[in-house]
Amino acid sequence: MIKKEVLAKIKGRVQGVGFRYFTAKQANSLGLSGYAKNLADGSVEVLAQGEELKLKQLISLLRLGPRSAEVSEVTTRWSALSRDYRGFDIC
Repeated sequence: MIKKEVLAKIKGRVQGVGFRYFTAKQANSLGLSGYAKNLADGSVEVLAQGEELKLKQLISLLRLGPRSAEVSEVTTRWSALSRDYRGFDIC
């Protein structure tokens, strides 16, 4: 399996609504590794690693978010692996 990496920034009402926990649950169910963390500007950053198809599925789920979130924008940047993450962390 060739692992890929995507860095996503999610904007909208995404802090204080369980977005990072939602992301971790979805990523774990897809067998992805990486992290989700709140940023000072009110957005959430998600770095995920794994199979490209599974990463694309996660990005689709990030566009929806949990019911309590209101996602206005998701930007992504694909790259080579920055390091090999084990599991999915909430920062």
